[in-house]
Amino acid sequence: MAPTAWISLTTDYGLTDGFVAACHGVIARLAPTVRVIDVTHLVPPGDVRRGAAVLAQTVPHLPYAVHVGVVDPGVGTARRGIALVTPGGLLVGPDNGLLLPAAAALGGVTSAVELTDPGWLAPEVSRTFHGRDVFAPVAARLAGGGSPADAGPAVDPATLVRLPAPVLRREAGGFTAEVLTVDHFGNVQLAAEPALLDEVGPAPLVAGQPAVRGRTFGDAPAGELVLFVDSAGLVAVAVNGGRAADLLALAPGDLLTVRAPDAD
Repeated sequence: MAPTAWISLTTDYGLTDGFVAACHGVIARLAPTVRVIDVTHLVPPGDVRRGAAVLAQTVPHLPYAVHVGVVDPGVGTARRGIALVTPGGLLVGPDNGLLLPAAAALGGVTSAVELTDPGWLAPEVSRTFHGRDVFAPVAARLAGGGSPADAGPAVDPATLVRLPAPVLRREAGGFTAEVLTVDHFGNVQLAAEPALLDEVGPAPLVAGQPAVRGRTFGDAPAGELVLFVDSAGLVAVAVNGGRAADLLALAPGDLLTVRAPDAD
């Protein structure tokens, strides 16, 4: 494959240890001209669904790249390490559902391989640090123009691990949706498409509390709830000048009901 100038990193490694620097170092030693974009290293530890959402909502805005995702509570077990080829870029990481939403955002998986060739990995592979010893070296070699087919055997895309679909229930006068993410500002993103807002009217009830439908945070009075379509194109809830997640006591995976005020 043609070389690419970019690698992106999305992990749950945090910033207090040397884990991220070690991955950067491996990439720099193998592909010194490649530039690295750090998407985030603050995914909650082991939260595969949050990592998948961050990755999927970010990669469409990045240059063509090798995207490394490492949120990997199963590291060192029988779970596979994989590389995925899509029309919009390559993805490298564990086969635990983390990569597939991003692959869909980049046009869908056209081929996949399991990362087993020792020549593509670190000389010694730790059982607990595949980001450094498997995924970073593979990403560097792919960015340098290596063929995914040389990294290991082909994998049937139909056998890749998929995350469970988030909950979304249409109900009389509204809907109940799973909280996909809570961002740094406390805004609550739901597994709901914008068309569902047509069913709840201009002044819906969010978890039984009054809200307004708006286009941005300032469309609600200070301290009040606003229901809007966020930058990822999904329904979200915010508080003008506050944190909706705190006001509504919500976390990713919780369910939230949005209804028209006159719904039965």
